[in-house]
Amino acid sequence: MNHRLNFVAALFVAAPLAAAAAPDTPMSVVVVSATRAEHTSFDLPAAIDVVDADRIGAAQPRVNASEALATVPGLVVQNRQNYAQDLQISSRGFGARSAFGVRGVRLVADGIPATMPDGQGQAATFNLDMAERIEVLRGPFSTLYGNHAGGVIQLFTRDPRGAPYIETNVSAGSDGMRKTDVNTGGKQGAFGWLLDGSRFETDGYRAHSAATRDQAYAKLTFDTSATGKLTVTASGLRQDDTQDPLGVTWATFQRDPRAGEIDATDPQTPKRTLADRYDTRKSIHHTQVGLAWDEKFGQDRLHVAVYGGNRSVIQYQSFSKAFQAPASHSGGVVDFDRDFYGIDANWQMARPLGDGSLRATVGLEAGKSNDARKGYENYVGTTFGVKGNLRRDEEDDVRNVDPYLQLEWERGQWVFTGGLRHSRVSFDVDDHYLANGNDGGSVDYRHTTPLLGALYKVTPTLNVYASAARGFETPTLNEVFYSGTGNGFNYRLGAATSTQLELGAKALVGQDVRVNAAVFQVRTRDELVVDSSSGGRTSYRNASATLRQGLELSLDADLRAGFSARVAATVLRAIYDEAFTGVAEGNRLPGVPRTSLFGELAWKDADGRLQAALETIASGKVNPDDANAATPAPGYAIVNARVQASQPLGAWRVREYARVNNVFDRTYVGSVIVGDSNKRYYEPAPGRNWVLGASVQYQF
Repeated sequence: MNHRLNFVAALFVAAPLAAAAAPDTPMSVVVVSATRAEHTSFDLPAAIDVVDADRIGAAQPRVNASEALATVPGLVVQNRQNYAQDLQISSRGFGARSAFGVRGVRLVADGIPATMPDGQGQAATFNLDMAERIEVLRGPFSTLYGNHAGGVIQLFTRDPRGAPYIETNVSAGSDGMRKTDVNTGGKQGAFGWLLDGSRFETDGYRAHSAATRDQAYAKLTFDTSATGKLTVTASGLRQDDTQDPLGVTWATFQRDPRAGEIDATDPQTPKRTLADRYDTRKSIHHTQVGLAWDEKFGQDRLHVAVYGGNRSVIQYQSFSKAFQAPASHSGGVVDFDRDFYGIDANWQMARPLGDGSLRATVGLEAGKSNDARKGYENYVGTTFGVKGNLRRDEEDDVRNVDPYLQLEWERGQWVFTGGLRHSRVSFDVDDHYLANGNDGGSVDYRHTTPLLGALYKVTPTLNVYASAARGFETPTLNEVFYSGTGNGFNYRLGAATSTQLELGAKALVGQDVRVNAAVFQVRTRDELVVDSSSGGRTSYRNASATLRQGLELSLDADLRAGFSARVAATVLRAIYDEAFTGVAEGNRLPGVPRTSLFGELAWKDADGRLQAALETIASGKVNPDDANAATPAPGYAIVNARVQASQPLGAWRVREYARVNNVFDRTYVGSVIVGDSNKRYYEPAPGRNWVLGASVQYQF
């Protein structure tokens, strides 16, 4: 009952905000995610939101995308308080089952995929310090990006421009959080540059959750002609020995949200936590380079992007010696080295057609990842958390080849859109460790995704639209690694297919209020669900059918005297539409809240030098298992406060900020690990916490 009262209270806090803030996404905002060409979001038959640089840096240290994406309806982005497993992101309920990383939502940064060909992505690779905006596309239009089901999150860094500058940012906060960032940029003639380097450190809110992250980013631009540009990007991320606090049971969460789960098999007295006994941790080294060439030919444009990179990971998990005894198990140490590369090339053209104009995009996207993957026992004798005997040695290849076509015809007050994409995703495994049998093999997935959409301009300030599409989602490489019996690869897993429908309206109310609303329905066959999950090893199976029905609403308004407001609300019914083993028809999908809300009341002075805001974030309860038998993570509502000041001093610009999150010190579960076999579902969120930051910029 308390969670319902919390959510109702949050609605009352947010309701006055709806009375009106200068819109973060005004009608004229230009986006590219929906059509791969510049387009005003107001005139697209799609649910798309833009999070701009001011929002990304709104008194934030710019460490996690969750800091900014909480403002987007339909999206649930949770900081697990576990930097070994990355953020948990779900869009319209897709992606909530992911035990680590991002699944079911496609990630892209500066046109370079942060999602591999199998559909697994890492939001930690986003460089938020240089971000100009993040576009979030949901619904039928997102299916034209291929192998995923929920949406597309695309980050764009700013282009180098203006006189050279150098900037330093520092921040510090609760639980030993500290971050230092140094960047420089500018443009001289045809050449522009951005360079950025940062270090983030935290002792962690939860026991055994310390992390250090180093990031570097470079962007070079060359004007090859009056209408052409070459862009080179390079980025790197390094996290050594990032501690993994693991999930906890409901009893442990109630006893102490910061504590870890005690290992009952530990012979020591007092007994240690699982995380401490096994020293659960992960090291990540990620580098990538991309090159994009854009050239205009009259009304036509050619875009060619190529990229490549390497990702190496070594992870120590919490498997016991007894659990590893069967020969089929691959050990408690994951060690892989991945090379990946790909290309995305498309031709865009515009022509008159009949009484209207036709815009067309035809392209090809292809990618490949190759893993040299090994597994080891995580013990030597009676010592745990060390690399022991070899238990796995294989080479994993995943490839995709996707031609696509998109058409848009505008005539009078109508805009009609159609699209088609054919995806082929192939998995090949070459097993070199044959002591437990040969797990080598291959599987191939193919699907054609059609899209239809129509928008009608009722008045200059009101557009209504409808869209429909078929989508599909293959298992990721990690999802085919294990079968439910504890054996090796599960090549029998099928791809999930979905039918998506959406109706929406976009309106300007007077001069100062913008409202976006969308209702949607998604029917999915062969939904991929957790079969079993224990100690970091998760197996999956295909369920029968699921149904998602929902409403998304966002409102931006400009109040008088410098006040502004934003509200983003989601109501989502996500259920199993047919029963299957152990799960009844009508059960709620795990990891998916029925309701979520963001509300903000902000103020700034006439010069924008002083700003302050109150935020509220609320969520309904979340079931952690398919059977809906475990204790749900209760709903919650928290309030955050921030203040920011800036002072231009000649060539210098100084900025200071302060933020307090969870002002009323609520205790709540921030995220859940879906289907954990040991019932360690819960990942607690921090109580009241603070951060202070400052930056100094000098422009030459």
